[in-house]
Amino acid sequence: MSKTEQFSSRWGIVLASLGMAIGAGNLWRFPRLAGQYGGAFIILWIVFLFVWSIPLLLSEFAIGKQFRNGVIGSYARFAGKKYTFLGFFITICTLGIAFYYAVVTSWALRYLGFSFGNLFDTISGGPTLREKLSVDANWLDGFWAVISNGNWVTIVIFILVVVTGIVLLARGIERGLERANKVLIPSLFVLLFLIVLVVLNMENGLRGLEYMFAVDFDHFSNPKIWIEALSQSAWSTGAGWGLMMTLSSYSRSGEDVTLNTFIGAFGNNTASLLSGMAILPAVFALSASDQAAISYLQSGNQALTFTIIPKLFSELPAGEFLAVVFFLALFVAAFSSFLPMIELLQRNILDLGITRRQSIVFVLLLFVLFGFPSAYSLDYFTNQDWVWGLGLILTGLFILFAVALHGPIAFKKAFIDGDSDIRISNVYFSVFVYINLLIGVVLIYWWMSQGYSSYPWFDENGRWHLLDVYSNASIVTQWGLVLIVGLSINAFLYKKFAKQ
Repeated sequence: MSKTEQFSSRWGIVLASLGMAIGAGNLWRFPRLAGQYGGAFIILWIVFLFVWSIPLLLSEFAIGKQFRNGVIGSYARFAGKKYTFLGFFITICTLGIAFYYAVVTSWALRYLGFSFGNLFDTISGGPTLREKLSVDANWLDGFWAVISNGNWVTIVIFILVVVTGIVLLARGIERGLERANKVLIPSLFVLLFLIVLVVLNMENGLRGLEYMFAVDFDHFSNPKIWIEALSQSAWSTGAGWGLMMTLSSYSRSGEDVTLNTFIGAFGNNTASLLSGMAILPAVFALSASDQAAISYLQSGNQALTFTIIPKLFSELPAGEFLAVVFFLALFVAAFSSFLPMIELLQRNILDLGITRRQSIVFVLLLFVLFGFPSAYSLDYFTNQDWVWGLGLILTGLFILFAVALHGPIAFKKAFIDGDSDIRISNVYFSVFVYINLLIGVVLIYWWMSQGYSSYPWFDENGRWHLLDVYSNASIVTQWGLVLIVGLSINAFLYKKFAKQ
């Protein structure tokens, strides 16, 4: 497959950007955090969109459009040979997320299948979810525990999701990714609007909306909400992933950097707010009391989407149908974001002179090998989310570092302004490139200093606490290994991916 592949139109890359940005982070992650912290989180999340995500996305789009390689090659050609290993780290960090993100996509598909089954039981007179919950109130918790730990059906579905994505992308950018997004993204917005309209018309639904936007100023003194807001903005918009760098390498030569970046960023935040407006009002409408709803939301339950949504919909008239709509939206969102993650790996392989079709087996083996542990163990999944989700702050720092080396204003004039009808302020871009270097370092230090594990560095016996899910030792070890490997093969990486 030729490296001269490109999107057929502006809408092709706009939809790809939206598909990259709008995913499980919007329907699975955002409602959990908005429910946990309310309006304080939303304020910080919006602030970090402008402070962190947009400068990064502009930089990524411009670098990919200019150098037209995968992340390793484009970063190395921009930052210089001795920093090639940083591009390698960005790639590995995103793949670390991609491997477990495929599992989230498979969970969404499992719950979509479960919802279809419940709809069929309702129509045919079989045992419905409502009846199962009347016998065992914890039935959904048990179902979640089964499918998220050591379940071979989930593992098989995970493999099928990976295979489907790889085969689709083997068709190329225009016939694969672009055509898929023309169906997936409009469908997703229609489904979200439908759910919001239904739940806001439920009794007490508006109370959930009030809670979502109510601000508790005490939250601002909690370092975790700052990290969560920044990482959610990065996680959801794709800032620092290298995905925008990958997609823009297929853009047309005169593509508007600024406009495309803003459409993707604002489209993502719109989808996140719609998701929160769908889930939080539903929790309030169907909880026994406001306090019960608030207590559940503030628990920060990672399985919120999978354990509460089916229960809530089971109590609605025609809720069985609405559950199908919701989990179809979740699957569409997750799958549309998963495709660019596969493409990030594919693009780097293309830089080695291997065709798409030749790379299918290699990509499949990598995803199955490194994604299997997350599909098998929820603890491993949680650790990877912990390590590489925070890693997005580090990858963002690496991209900003390269821009700072070049000079933010010189970079903006050379790579962003030329084809942009809308031009952002030089002061805005330059100031936040430098400020974000400080913000990123401070937040990573602040996060690690909190000790979210009982033994963040060493266990009670003084041993390095590597295997703890939430330990700093686990984070530093995994980051360190990737950096050491990247440094040790830096010259090889530059020769293979950048020297042309």
